[in-house]
Amino acid sequence: MRVTFLGTSGAVPTTQRAPSAVHVNREGDRFLFDCGEGTQRQMMRFGTGFGVSHIFVTHLHGDHILGIPGLVQSLDFNDRTEPLAIHAPPRSREHLSELVHAGGYQPGYPVRIHEVSPGSVAYEAESFEVRTVETEHRTRSMGYALVEDDRPGRFDRERAEELGVPVGPKFSRLHEGEPVELDDGRVIQPEQVVGEPRPGRRLVYTGDTRPVEAVVEAATDADLLIHDATFAEDASQRAKQTGHATAREAGEIATRAGAKRLALTHLSSRYAGEWDRLEREAAAVFDGDSFVASDGQTVEVPYPDVG
Repeated sequence: MRVTFLGTSGAVPTTQRAPSAVHVNREGDRFLFDCGEGTQRQMMRFGTGFGVSHIFVTHLHGDHILGIPGLVQSLDFNDRTEPLAIHAPPRSREHLSELVHAGGYQPGYPVRIHEVSPGSVAYEAESFEVRTVETEHRTRSMGYALVEDDRPGRFDRERAEELGVPVGPKFSRLHEGEPVELDDGRVIQPEQVVGEPRPGRRLVYTGDTRPVEAVVEAATDADLLIHDATFAEDASQRAKQTGHATAREAGEIATRAGAKRLALTHLSSRYAGEWDRLEREAAAVFDGDSFVASDGQTVEVPYPDVG
């Protein structure tokens, strides 16, 4: 799973940071979480490609959605025919439709807008799902958790051969949980040669939010938590007034959730040149790997048992 930060600025773009957008490539499935102004240019600049199938919108503030018209039209100019799905909070369809059709534009491919309530499943695939997470901002908002299914346990080839299982299709059937019968009539059960199920990966993206319990629950044992860290601790009152979090509060959430890594994003331009200050404040309360995300930064998310 590869995560590319396309936009990490809070509220407005700067010369170094674009508004909110995160690209996720999971085994070839490509998603966008938020789509701030200029996202299509960031995708070209940082080489993610335009093969996005789903956009997950956290809320309707401009710095999270104003890239949609440009991206929709750029995809059309690249001869797209596949549908594009946009998932967003309740009562957002009309507003997003206006963006999709900005200036009277009619895309040459289907664009489907799905309203999803917090605490539900936005998208379900064969081996993973994207769940919505309740957040707290100044408007209807929600985050997202990409959660993979457990994987089969490790296959003990040596043990299987000791039991007389011939190399070939019966190995695969056992690993997939099916018993197999040998030529001598014995039946080998999967649990004889397959270890305990192994966890999949979990990625959580909050969008703009105050620290909330729902994020702690969604990010339990997360491999990567991408959390709002708009302000440093000296602006904690401002964070409360505007519905954002401080870097320290993001670190506290990551600690309570037991997350492995924490990416700080949606950063106020007031800290330009001193981003390490936000990193220090998060690291003071979070023992895992925490970092200030930068535009263009790519992070690999390995399976928990790979390292």
